[in-house]
This record gives sequence, C-alpha cells and structure tokens, in this order.
Amino acid sequence: MDAAFEDTAAMNAVAMNAAPPPPPQDRQGRQGSGRPPEPARRPGPGGRPGGGPGGPGGTGGEERTQITAQGAMGMPPGGGPRREFGAQETEIMSSGGRRRRPGRGRGGSEGPDGPGGPGGRGPEGPGGRGPRDPGGPDGPDDFEDDEKPRRSGWKRFVPSWKIVLASCAVLTAGVFGMIIVGYMNTDLPSERDAQETAISQGSVFYYRDGTPIARIGTKRTRISIDQVPQHVRDAVVAAENRSFYEDSGIDLTGIARSVWMTATGQQTQGGSTITQQMARNYFDTLNRDVTIKRKVTEIFISVKLDKEWSKDKVLEYYLNTVPFGRNTYGIEAAAKEFFRKSAKDLTVAQGAYLAGRIQRPGDFDKQEDAGNFAGTQERFSYVIKDGMAHMTDENGKLKYPDIAATAKFPKPKPQRVSEAFGGLKGYMISEAIHELNDRGIDRDRVENGGFKIYTTFDKKLMQEAKKAVKGVTSGMSKEFHAGLAAVDPRNGQVLAIYGGDDYLTDPWNEPFDSKKQAASAFKPYVLAAWLEAGYSLNSWLPGNQTVPKELPGQAKGGITNGHSVPPAIDAIYATSHSINTAFASMAYRLDEVNNTIGELSAVKQIVEEAGLNKNRMEKDIAEHKYQFSIGSALVTPVEQAAGYSIFANQGKHVDYHVIKEVKQGKTVVLTEKKDVKHVISPDSAADAVVAMEQVLKGGTAAGKGIGRPAAGKTGTNNDEKEAWFVGFTPQLSTAVGMYREQCKTKSGKIVQPIHANCPVTPNGKPSKKYSEANPYSKPFETSLGFEGAGPPTSIWRNFMMAAHEGKQVEQFPPKAGIGMPENIAPSPTPTPEPTDEFPTDEFPTDDFPTDDFPTDPPPGPSDSQCLPDDPACGDDGVLELQSEGGRPFGGDQPVGNGAPAAVAATPVQSTGKRRGSAG
Repeated sequence: MDAAFEDTAAMNAVAMNAAPPPPPQDRQGRQGSGRPPEPARRPGPGGRPGGGPGGPGGTGGEERTQITAQGAMGMPPGGGPRREFGAQETEIMSSGGRRRRPGRGRGGSEGPDGPGGPGGRGPEGPGGRGPRDPGGPDGPDDFEDDEKPRRSGWKRFVPSWKIVLASCAVLTAGVFGMIIVGYMNTDLPSERDAQETAISQGSVFYYRDGTPIARIGTKRTRISIDQVPQHVRDAVVAAENRSFYEDSGIDLTGIARSVWMTATGQQTQGGSTITQQMARNYFDTLNRDVTIKRKVTEIFISVKLDKEWSKDKVLEYYLNTVPFGRNTYGIEAAAKEFFRKSAKDLTVAQGAYLAGRIQRPGDFDKQEDAGNFAGTQERFSYVIKDGMAHMTDENGKLKYPDIAATAKFPKPKPQRVSEAFGGLKGYMISEAIHELNDRGIDRDRVENGGFKIYTTFDKKLMQEAKKAVKGVTSGMSKEFHAGLAAVDPRNGQVLAIYGGDDYLTDPWNEPFDSKKQAASAFKPYVLAAWLEAGYSLNSWLPGNQTVPKELPGQAKGGITNGHSVPPAIDAIYATSHSINTAFASMAYRLDEVNNTIGELSAVKQIVEEAGLNKNRMEKDIAEHKYQFSIGSALVTPVEQAAGYSIFANQGKHVDYHVIKEVKQGKTVVLTEKKDVKHVISPDSAADAVVAMEQVLKGGTAAGKGIGRPAAGKTGTNNDEKEAWFVGFTPQLSTAVGMYREQCKTKSGKIVQPIHANCPVTPNGKPSKKYSEANPYSKPFETSLGFEGAGPPTSIWRNFMMAAHEGKQVEQFPPKAGIGMPENIAPSPTPTPEPTDEFPTDEFPTDDFPTDDFPTDPPPGPSDSQCLPDDPACGDDGVLELQSEGGRPFGGDQPVGNGAPAAVAATPVQSTGKRRGSAG
C-alpha cells in the first residue's frame, strides 16, 4: 500500500516537473478534460487498490494514463479517501491518438503489470479522471481524431437530416391533430335553422309608421328533387361538379387550388363541390368572406354532410338555393323567370343553359342586358358537349348520345320587373335604393341581405299627393308632366312624392329626376342674401330697369319685366309680384359690395348650403351670370322643397333624405341623416317669410291660401315651358313643378306618348327599323299654356289642405324688421305710406280667400306718378298695376296677361325623355 502511494507521488512529481500548460476550460471556466465524465469502472480481477507506473499501458510511451485532477495535481502525499463505486476511472489512450474503449483491469495484485495496474483502484490510482496532460509524451495531438471536424461556413446552418425528418413528423402529426380537433368541434347546423336563413335573403321596405311597402329579392320556391327532371340534374352536375356522385363532399385538387388562390388574394370563388356550394348557400354559419378559416369550416361541414345526407338530398337543397341571376334563387324561380315555365317542364337545352349560368350569374346578367350572349353560349357548350355528351348510365352506355347535335342554345325570355315596383311603390323604393347605395349598401346587398329598411314616406300623404296631381291634370294629355315633393322642414324627411302613376310603365321619377329651370321660384334665395347682408325689406329697388342697365351675361335688350312697373318698389312688392329687374339689381349690388362682380358669391353660398346642387349652380353662373338671380339654374322639386326649409325652419336646413333606419336582424346598420346647417339667421328668415306670405295674400298667387299661415313663390320660365309653385307652413314644405313634352318624329310629325314616354317604335310595336339607339320619336319641350300661379299652385293648395287636415295651426315668427334700407333706386316723392302695414296674419276659419286678384294698389309709388301714354294707365289716368308677364326665367301673372320676354329663349329640344334638360 505504501509503495503504491509512493509510486503515485512519483508520478505526481513527474507531472509537476513536466510543467504542462494550463488545462483547457469548459464554458463555465471550469478546468477539465472538455469531455463529460464517463462511468466508473470496477477493479479488474486480481486488481488491488492503488496503482503504479507498471502495467500494459505504461511502457515505452505506448499508452499513457490520464488521471483525475485530484489524483494528479491536488491529492496530498498521504493519499486520500478510497473511491467508491461509480467514480471516474483511468482512461487508457493509445499512442495513435484514439481513445481505447475502457476495459476491465488486467493486472493482479503484484503481477507483471506492476502495482496498481489499470484494473486497480486507489486514492491515487487511475480510477478517476482529471485534465488531460497536454504536455505529456504525446501532447494534445493525441486527441485530434477524437471527434469529427466541425462544419464551417453555410453548412453550419443546415440541420441534420435526422432533425428535418423528426420535425416533419412532428409537424404532420400536429396538423392532423388540429384537423381532427377542428372536425370534431365543427357542428352541422340544423336543417330548420338553415331553412329560415336560406329564405330570409330579401329586404323589406317600410313606411315611416312601420307598414310594409314591398319586399324585394326573389323568394325561393322550394320543390322536391322528384320535381326536377333527371336531365336537369345531370346538367347541373356536368356544369359544377362532375365527380359529385363519387366524391366525399370535397375535391382535394380543387381545394388545393382554391386555398392557394385564397392565400394569394386571387380567389373570388373556385374549387368548390356542389356539396360545398350548398353548405355555403344554405347555412348561415358560412359567410362569404374569402378567408382560410371560412374555407376550412366549409370543408368540415361538407364532409359531414356527405356522411349524413344522401346525394339526392344534397342536390335538392342545392337546387333550391343556388343563384341563377336576375335575382332568382333556386331552379324553380329561375325556370319561371328565364323560360316562363316550371322546372319540371324544362327541356334538356333549357336545363343546360340554366346550369351554365350558375358559375357567374351576375356577370351573365350584365352581358345579356347589353345583348351579348357569348358568355352563356360558351357555358352552354361546355355543359352539353364537354359534359353531358360523355355521361354514361350504370351499364356504361351513353345517356345522351345525340345531345351534341340536337341541343340548340335556347334564347331566354326578357327580364320581368318585380311587381314590388308596381304603382307608386317603385318611385319610393327606387329612391330609397339610390340613397342606400350612396351610403354604402349597394343593390345586391339590399336584395340579398335581409334588411329591414324604414323610410320617411307617409302612406296617407303619398295617396294625397297622387290625388292632388290627378285632380288637376286628369283632363290634360300625356304630354303634361307633374312632379311633387313634400319635405318636413324641421328634419329633411321626404314625406310624400308624386313621380308618376306606375313605375313599371314610367320609371322616370319626376321629383328626383326632372331638373328644370327654377324660374322666379329661385328669387327668395336672393332675398335671403339681401337680408343677410344687413339690408332691409324697406329698401327701394328698381322696378322698370336694372341698375346698372347693362349687367354681365344679360341677354340682348337687358333683363326686363315685359310690362310697366313703377320705377321704385320695395322688397316685399318685388317678391310678391316677382319683379325681375329688382332681383337682378339686388344680386349685382351684393357682388359690388363684396367685390365679386359676376360671381354672385353671396347668393351662390346660400343656395348651396340650402341643398341645391353645387355643380349645377356653378355651371349656370358661368353661363348666365345675373340671369342666375332670376332662376336660370336647374333644380328638382325635391331640392326646392328642402331648400325652402331655411324659411320655414328659421334659417336651418337638413338635407333631404328618405331613409330613417336600416336594420339587419336586431342590429341597426344605418341611421338617419340629421346634420343641421344654419344657413341664414332666424331674423332674416322671419322677414323673408313676411314678403313670401304676400305672394298668397296679394301677389302672383293671390287667393290660393290654405286657411292657415303659409308662404311661397310662383315661378314660370321663358315661353311658359316650365312652371312652379313652392310653398310652406312651419310643418311642411312642398314643391310642384310642371312641364310639357311633345313627341316628334324625324319628319316633324307629332305623336302621342305611350305611358308618358315618347314611343321608340311606331305605336310601341316591335320594329326592325327603330330601337333605343334609333328611336321613332324624340321629346321636345313646348309651352304649357299656363304659369306657375295656375295648375302648379292649385295642385300645391289641394295637397297642403289635405296634408294639414286635423293638424294644429302653427304661426310663423313675427317680422324682425332687421337691417337698414339700401336704396338702389331713388325713393319716390311723395314718400309712400310705411311698408310695414301689411295685411294681418289672420286667416279665415270657414271660407278660404277667393281667387280674385287684389284691387288695392301695392306699396310703392303713388297713383299720381302714372305717365301719359303708359299702357298700364287707365282711362282715368290712374296706374293699374298688373302682375308681371312674359318675364325671362320666371315672372308670373294671372293666366292670359303679359308680353313676351325680352331675353334669349332657352333650348327647345330636351336632351331626352325627362332626362333633366332645361328644355
């Protein structure tokens, strides 16, 4: 034992004398061999504790012993504790540099291997490991082949094939696991819930009180699979999913293509089997969003459907829900729309035509509407020649051997307009659809979204509007056209319109589509600008010529009145008797003060804020300059009814609208427009109303009052081609516009309209010579033969009396008397009596004012100012004032009075049947 310790000490001495370099450190800075410890080995047979320099590994440098750090460097001379089982042992390294696998000890206790041979154990023996001796006989190079050389460069980042294979296996297992979990967690919707969803696609329009107007969007007519001929079923399978009877509800090739297109943002629809399409059309679980999630859910439901439903059941539900175009859903509705027959009576060719349409029904609608059938013909050929011609029965025989030669492309019937648009309903619905589109809900969504659309229309007032118009125009020819619009001035809601008798035969919506010159009904906006500028109603204005006499943009001869008017009149008389020279001069003075000559900036700002179309206003100012102030601009009845709200509602305006609220289920998706604009001050509005009340009390529409406070303005344009009355109470503003169109052929022959439209073909019968592009007749505007104070005012009066029946009488605010006089014309001498002494606002409670024209002279110059030879002078030399006649762009008078206007006439020919031309 002592010898063993001594030998070991000698070995220590040798190691110390060799002065080796510092041993290598691991990543934590610890000294060691750089290798993980190996398991300890038991002593060899015959071995004994301790060890010495002898043994087979220690001769001639053939083998060297690496001992533990403690045994070689740090053990005290007296030895240390005996190693237990499991401690590190001596490693025997060959001189060639490779580590020999540790083996059992070969020496005996004191045999030829020497004391403490490799199998021995002892506190200083080779049973432990320490840092290798790099300075030993063989140096560090002894271990150069101990490991494979590390990869360098880009190869360091390439994982081992084993890692790649393992990763793929894990990923594949994870994907399949997620698919299984997703499939198990996807519920198949119930048929009952799905049926309710599938048929609730159309939208319903309601009056303001919640009464339904109409439903649009075709209802599906459900039929059983037995009512669908086999050749129609085969046509659909040939068009959409030829593996339908063999697949499991999905087509993996198609799905891969579809998923790729979805992920790259290219897909609109594709890769879907009939089962998938049915699921998408039928179940509300599947929306139409183009997303991976929706596609995966669709696949799961389709696989479950294929397991739980028969193929015939899937096909039946598919044929009852799939869209075919023209807003038809399901084969029965499509058969009736395109061929006017039931699905059970469809021929092979008709079934193939409808099947081909399923791919892109909306696109095919647009193409066929333009007379282009190339798309549907191509699909028809695909179904017949590429599909059905190759179908076989259970015996392998062709089911349709001669179909390619016998089936001819069938021409579909013309599209039928939905009865939901019949009568007055179409005029309301069409405008509601137009407004919804402007607010982000297009017609396709309306017809398929299941909306509840609450409009502003009043059911009773709609009927009263029609009654009022027909009561006055029933004896007129169809050449005469009238439009009426009634708006609540407090909130901009359109309560009633008259656009025509039947939208199906005459879809031109008069109060929204007909853009005509406003004529004198435009003048109140000039009065509003005048009052807003700080000028009063008591200003003296020129009555016989404009100031200056020549205005920019005026027609040859200047702007005149066509009859004698005193040289100086006040603003109330100018308004009630519609004096052109006064309003043109007022507009010029406003520009002169604002340094905007020719721009009419003050008037333009007010009319645009009151809701009149900005582009039309700017265009007219550029073309007509100061004729703009007397009504040369184009407006619609609904614009005028809403525009006058600035007078009826104390200077405030809300844009007209017909939509109150839109719901989808219980969710409100659109609310009413309620933005209020303060266009003029309440005082300006009050004084303007004072002047406009005189129109009905003693002006151009005298005797046409309604038995309660009301105000308004007449308007008649050049040659009486267009006539207006726009009037209001605090509760309701109503505009009535009329015009006349004659239908002329190329030869100049006048023909009668058909359903208020000029005939495209002779007598409306089919013709090869005439078409929409080459019509038989065209519309030309001609004189009405009456002014705004005539039938338009009568219609307005009849409607307003009915509309206010049973409603509380409301008063206008009292006259404010704002501003200072701005005398454009010299004040007359002697000064007339004050102009604030007007007829009272008291209205008869039993009898309405008569239609007799007033005999009392209006405020203005005295009777003594009648000039000799003045055609307006009576035999007694007293001035006999008349309402003006023959005014350019809008002077008004009782029927039969007045001289021709002295300004250029507007164009005679319309741009088309009621397409908004000035006429």
